[in-house]
Amino acid sequence: MSAFSSLEVKRPVWPTVVIFTLAFWLSASLMMDLVIMPGMYASGMMTQAGFATAGYMIFWVFNRIELFCAALVLTGALVLDRTHFTAGNQSRNAIILSSILITIALVCTYVLSPEMSALGLNLNLFEPVAEVPGKMNLLHEGYWALEVLKLVAGGAILSLWYRANRS
Repeated sequence: MSAFSSLEVKRPVWPTVVIFTLAFWLSASLMMDLVIMPGMYASGMMTQAGFATAGYMIFWVFNRIELFCAALVLTGALVLDRTHFTAGNQSRNAIILSSILITIALVCTYVLSPEMSALGLNLNLFEPVAEVPGKMNLLHEGYWALEVLKLVAGGAILSLWYRANRS
């Protein structure tokens, strides 16, 4: 009988994993968008011929980290749905928001970053760097719209899991 008395009900670890993953991902996104890229712009790096290549290398690594974080958050939402950790409506909302996050990460990784890099790439070494193409501004607007959507969806999931983990 003493074996049953020491049995504890363990809380799932997935809410904590999701919270820390989202906190890392959102803070890294804010660092990239509000510190690193403006710092590169202010230092004049964007006028250099190799900026498109350097930018693509930076975003290549960052986008893969984003994909990993988005997959981890979606996995956490699916696991918690199956273990009935959250109520039905909360669980459905978390899965929908997580699906939005992974879609954003996929679009940034496989559509926006390659397209922006291709537009910014200077293929003629003997010509000076030309003006920024008009399509680049449209891609930047799309990128910022996705970033805002990512922060809103990530914040909503973070709030949802934080409240569920506290209770």
